[in-house]
Amino acid sequence: MELKSYIDHTLLKPQATEEQVIKICEEAKKYNFASVCVNAYYTSLVSEKLKGTEVKTCVVVGFPLGATTKEVKAFEAKQAIENGAQEVDMVINVGALKDKKYDVVKDDIKAVVDAAKGKALVKVIIETCLLTREEIVRVCEISKEAKADFVKTSTGFSTGGATPEDVKLMRETVGNEMGVKASGGIRTTEDAEKVIRSGANRIGASASIAIVEGTK
Repeated sequence: MELKSYIDHTLLKPQATEEQVIKICEEAKKYNFASVCVNAYYTSLVSEKLKGTEVKTCVVVGFPLGATTKEVKAFEAKQAIENGAQEVDMVINVGALKDKKYDVVKDDIKAVVDAAKGKALVKVIIETCLLTREEIVRVCEISKEAKADFVKTSTGFSTGGATPEDVKLMRETVGNEMGVKASGGIRTTEDAEKVIRSGANRIGASASIAIVEGTK
């Protein structure tokens, strides 16, 4: 199992500096990770640093709460793509899902999918730690209906991260036509292998080097 090809090398802390972002770009190039995942402010910088490599620029949208409007999320996605993003990780409207306003949730996702169509992959962050099993299944179905490319477990900024059980449920729900990204709390080779065995085909991590080198 070649772990490096699964990894979105991630730095989303609010205090992240330009120097730190450049460092993770250099690390991603060295290890040939799938992408570098950052907040929108750093999109142009990351895109520039990764130019000419196979490593993608991944940017978060509606992050970390998902509580902005669909128009704001669509604008964020559009601007990120204009600045060089090839992948967009958006957070769902968790409150709307809890209220069973499934049309709102679908429209929210679809607004970003439409903004990114043909230009960038869209991963839908569902924040599994806040959801019941039934809600996880429903939002995965909605994401599939909205023609997103991936469903993703977590922001890493809520009450919990990815679990093999949640990843397995997500994979069973979306089948093989969509990607499943596990993120939040994946810090070791063993953590990564567990979620991959459960059905993840992408991993969001800041401990990427420890994961691929098998170090603590």
